[in-house]
Order: sequence, then structure tokens, then C-alpha cells
Amino acid sequence: MSQLEHTSAQYRSLRLSAIGRDLVGLVSQAEANDLSHLSFAQMLAEHEIAERTRSRISRHHRQAGLPLDKHLEDFDYRHQTTITKRQVNALLDFGFIDNRENVVFIGPPGVGKTHLAIGIGQKAIQAGYKVLFRTALDLVEDLELAEMKGQLKKRISQLAKFDMLIIDELGYLPMTAQARFNLFQLVNALYEYRSIILTTNKDFTDWGEFFHHDNVAIPIIDRVIHHSNIFMLGGESYRLKQKTSS
Repeated sequence: MSQLEHTSAQYRSLRLSAIGRDLVGLVSQAEANDLSHLSFAQMLAEHEIAERTRSRISRHHRQAGLPLDKHLEDFDYRHQTTITKRQVNALLDFGFIDNRENVVFIGPPGVGKTHLAIGIGQKAIQAGYKVLFRTALDLVEDLELAEMKGQLKKRISQLAKFDMLIIDELGYLPMTAQARFNLFQLVNALYEYRSIILTTNKDFTDWGEFFHHDNVAIPIIDRVIHHSNIFMLGGESYRLKQKTSS
């Protein structure tokens, strides 16, 4: 084994895997640029940090479960005149996550609520936050299964490990009394502790009807809208426009 190979193995044993893997190229680059010892040491550190950051972001993308590759750069603000690019960009310093605030997009189907939620989620992951996407239906089924197994508290604790939870399409399908209670347990656990992005076709004035006037409707609304950024989206469905124009 050459000295270079031995040194690479030593870096890998120290869990500096990026340096260990790429040491040959890094040494060649240092020699070609006649780097000082300190500059070379700095280059090694920066390389390892950059690779760890890239790996972490990639892992967080996989964990997030984002269903579509939607990006804010592709959102067409010309057709959605009820929200501006400036308003969306104002969210991208992620102060709302740091301050444990929520974002709520309310509007009819097809106006871009999910696109915006996913796009913000993508940016949050790039900024280093842990994000999880779930449709309301999938989330309710997840919580119901955990409740049946006697593991609801454990599952809610697992969900609370994410910095931001995206709950998509709340209000499209009815929920059982137990499902509503489970959802309240989750929202209550996240309240002022984690951030939620919520998309819904129901105005808050209609939530009582959606929740069948259950006594959990008001507490859920209270915890969602407190410390919240609320956007009312209107206009014609993008999907309908695309279909009629094709």
C-alpha cells in the first residue's frame, strides 16, 4: 500500500470519508496550485464540509417525501394574481420556521396551493431544514394506524422531529371522530414548537361544518392560525386552463 493509499484509509477511519475518497485529486490540485500547508488544510476541511452538506440535503430530500418536483421558479404568478412573488419570497428567509409560525394556503382546487407548498419545502431543505410532506388523507391514516397499535404518542414524537410539516389538501375528504381527535393531538404537539404549511380548500368559517361541529374544530383552528401567515388564493384552476387550451 502506498503512503497516499494509507493516508486515505486513515481519513476514512476517522470518518472523513469525502477526504479519504478524493485525496488523490485533492493532492494533485494542491500541487498544481502550489498551495501552502495551511491552504491545503483549509481545502481539505472545506471539501469535507461541502460533501457532508450535499449528502445531508440529499438525505433530507429523500426523507421529505415530496410527491412532485415542483419549484418556485416555475410558479406562474401571471395567472395567480391573489399572491405575489414578493410575498412568497418574503417567506424564504425562513423566519417563520425559526419562530415556529405556520403558513396556510386557502383556495379552490388547481390554483397552485400544493405547488407553492412543495416549492417552499424544496427551498427549506436546501437551507438545511428537515421537512416532511403528507397529504391530509395519508397523515390521518398514519395517525389512525399508530393509534390502533397504541403508538400515537410515539408517532407524533417522530413527526415532531421535522422542522416543518406540510399537510396538503385538508378538507377534501371527511374524517371520522377519532381521526379528528388524532389530528388535534398532532397539531397541539406541534403548536409553538414546529411549523406547518397547510393547504386547504376550506375557509376557516367552513371548518366547523367540515369537522361536523366537533369540539376539536375550534382548538385546531386556534392553534393553526395563531402565529400564522395566511394566503387566500383565487382564480381559475391551472389544470383546467391547461386542459381547455390544449
